[in-house]
Amino acid sequence: MPFVNRFPLDDSGRCALCRLGLHGFDAVYSYGSYEGTLRKLVHLFKYEGMRPLARPFGQWLARALPREAAFDLIVPMPLHWFKQWQRGFNQSELLAREIGRKWRVPVRSVVRRRRATRPQAGLTNAKRRENVRGAFQMKKFFSKGRTHGLDGMRVLLVDDVVTTGATASACARVLKRAGAANVALLALARTDRRAALELSHTAGGLVV
Repeated sequence: MPFVNRFPLDDSGRCALCRLGLHGFDAVYSYGSYEGTLRKLVHLFKYEGMRPLARPFGQWLARALPREAAFDLIVPMPLHWFKQWQRGFNQSELLAREIGRKWRVPVRSVVRRRRATRPQAGLTNAKRRENVRGAFQMKKFFSKGRTHGLDGMRVLLVDDVVTTGATASACARVLKRAGAANVALLALARTDRRAALELSHTAGGLVV
């Protein structure tokens, strides 16, 4: 996560959220910054139903992952059932399946969003974490007729855009409680919070 200056970081480069253990995931990888052309393409994919974009997006996501990375399971970020019904698809699931094909790793929707949450845009970090607290729970998934947890698995959680990571953290904690040994987050785009800070200064606003 880029910062305006070094002040928020400790000697090992960790921010306060990581030091306090508020992130449930162990690593984050993203292809690009959520701005310009990439932002427009994400909007076409997510809100205009341009599903064929999943294929090139999958190629970009594959570039963002280190070659030495290894995963046992890929999990798409779940949508609430009503939002998925409205949209007609889960964009994160389409991305996850592209990565699964390229890396030959199984994709399973093992987490469900148990309740609808408010949009995260405009909320403070604390409010974002509160908004998604308890929003996720594990599903039961079956293999050879038996229910399995995620004991010792290395899980890749896939989302389209990551801002503060509050939603991904809440989902990652559920995966960890189910036994996952490591949860990494892969996102197509990541918000550069420095840009928002600079915009706020330009507008004469107060940054919290």
